[in-house]
Amino acid sequence: MDLENQKRVLDLTNQYGAENIVVLLGAAEGEASGLAAETVTAGDPTFAGPLTGVSLGLTVYHVCEEEVKAEFDEAVYDDQVGMMEMVLDVDDIAGEMSGIRDEFCKYLG
Repeated sequence: MDLENQKRVLDLTNQYGAENIVVLLGAAEGEASGLAAETVTAGDPTFAGPLTGVSLGLTVYHVCEEEVKAEFDEAVYDDQVGMMEMVLDVDDIAGEMSGIRDEFCKYLG
């Protein structure tokens, strides 16, 4: 997650409260998704951005996870994500995201 997006997440969290923020990711690999998820939950693991040492504990999902996918209009999802989903390792991404949520998320219902 780049420095500008880290700042946006931090600003929105300060404005609306961490319990009211859900981060939705769309990275193409489990490792990249996990890194971004860790950044918004436990803090920037690269120690380079505004979230360095900031444990927000935000709720975070990937757009291809079943819990999220079920919330979309099926036609819109197919149009916007469907083609990409066919080439992604969705199980790897979901596993990575689930592990991060289990370890670091503070606001899961």
